[in-house]
Amino acid sequence: MKLNNVDYQIMWARLVAVVEEQATTLIRTAFSTSVREAGDLSAGVFDRQGRMIAQAVTGTPGHVNAMAESVTHFMNEIGQDNIKEGDVYLTNDPWKGTGHLHDFTMVSPSFYQGKHIGFFAATAHVVDIGGRGFGPDANEVYEEGLLIPIMKFVVEGEVNKGLVNIIRNNVREQDQVIGDLYSLAACNATGDDRLMSMMDEFSLTELDDLSDFIIDSSRAATLARIADLPDGTYHNAMSVDGYEKQVDMKVALTITGDTLLADFDGTSGLSKFGVNVPMVYTRAYACYGLKCAIAPDIPNNTGSLLPFSVTAPEGCILNAPHPAPVSVRHVIGHLIPDVVLGALHHCIPGVSPAEGASALWNVLISARPVDPASGLPPAEILMFNSGGMGARATLDGLSATAFPSGVSTMSSEATEHVGPLTVWRKELREGSGGSGEFRGGLGQTIEISATQGYELYFNAMFDRIKFPARGLNGGGSGGAGCASLDDGTVLKGKGRQKVPAGVKLILQLPGGGGYGDPKKRDRDAVKADLAAGYITEKQAIEDYGLAI
Repeated sequence: MKLNNVDYQIMWARLVAVVEEQATTLIRTAFSTSVREAGDLSAGVFDRQGRMIAQAVTGTPGHVNAMAESVTHFMNEIGQDNIKEGDVYLTNDPWKGTGHLHDFTMVSPSFYQGKHIGFFAATAHVVDIGGRGFGPDANEVYEEGLLIPIMKFVVEGEVNKGLVNIIRNNVREQDQVIGDLYSLAACNATGDDRLMSMMDEFSLTELDDLSDFIIDSSRAATLARIADLPDGTYHNAMSVDGYEKQVDMKVALTITGDTLLADFDGTSGLSKFGVNVPMVYTRAYACYGLKCAIAPDIPNNTGSLLPFSVTAPEGCILNAPHPAPVSVRHVIGHLIPDVVLGALHHCIPGVSPAEGASALWNVLISARPVDPASGLPPAEILMFNSGGMGARATLDGLSATAFPSGVSTMSSEATEHVGPLTVWRKELREGSGGSGEFRGGLGQTIEISATQGYELYFNAMFDRIKFPARGLNGGGSGGAGCASLDDGTVLKGKGRQKVPAGVKLILQLPGGGGYGDPKKRDRDAVKADLAAGYITEKQAIEDYGLAI
């Protein structure tokens, strides 16, 4: 039967449904809150060449776009002759996966009627991988935890029990980590099962022609969008906190015809600590930022990613080679879209938003009994928290929203359920949104403490404390972040620190920048913001010129 474009479009939509069910299976079976509550994952289907042809809507661009490169590494390491039906492969290699050891990528070959037709892949963040724990203090990747090279997790239907035993004995939260690995394998199996039904329904024997249609169509559509942009080279620079010293990120976007190059030459060198970013993660977020502005409606796959070229000098903080520490690569990596969108603003004004909080304010909390002889069990608790987004040319920024990562914030109830801590307060932070004709999104104020008998140690991985999100076109900067104790002690933005028993940790998350002249903001909108507690009376008078 000869297929036409309508047939291919229908099957393309079906593939998206297949991988969305794949992702849903992972969420429903996952053990850790980072997956089942926050959705820190990705899921996708690939052809025999290792090209991503569909991704689940659920998931993060850092996982999805990095995973798009991963399958070819698996194919090269495993070898075509060693790919067997019933196999499942895995790795958490930061340079062949998604940028740090806490993300496991699981790849399962798909066979139809005994013939290899493609792969399913999924990625998830696990709560612990041993070593120092999820934090920025290590000086080499060897300190950051257990690195599993690309290898077989399941060999023709038989689980590699030796590998499982090694992982189990090197992590603190054994059941959560091993449970999440089985969840990754299960979600790939769900995707494969739905694909088999699709193959039967459409009388397909392979995916090659459908894959070519998807990738060629997506690539051509993206190239056309780039060709519509004015040629030229557009620059932007942004400074952020870093760890031991500030980090300067610079980009030059060069557009010529239907080609686009983002070059990060001039960016700061490597850090001694784990805020460095492998190139795979830099590409993932640079492409995401550009695609959001230039081709947001074109489905994300290998074809729509290929037209974006991204380079950074090896040895800079955005192209960290092995064995650089990279545990919290998201802190710098999540700020990359702000950098490229700032450059794109000079090319197509009115499309890019103002800068936002951008980097998640993740916190890994180690709860330990004050009295080691008490018999109280220790616990590792991971919280994902988001500041405010930057305002847009016609809309206010979203408050407490994870852009660009797209993950959800864990609920207080879910967080308290997995460990001995209490969330006392979690509310929007008054006055943290940058002033403008369109206001920046608000950050949050969060207060937490240990329950009786425990004290807390936590790994801070926070940014936008020294360098808040900048406004655009005359908009004001968002509020800077701050971490402190309720006794007034100001804490460091990065590194392992202690919260004594009976003391509360207070996190004040940064807000997004404003867009446009604040004096042009609608008067009723200013009054509504004041009444809702989004802005202070001082802001209303001084920034917006409201007569009270």
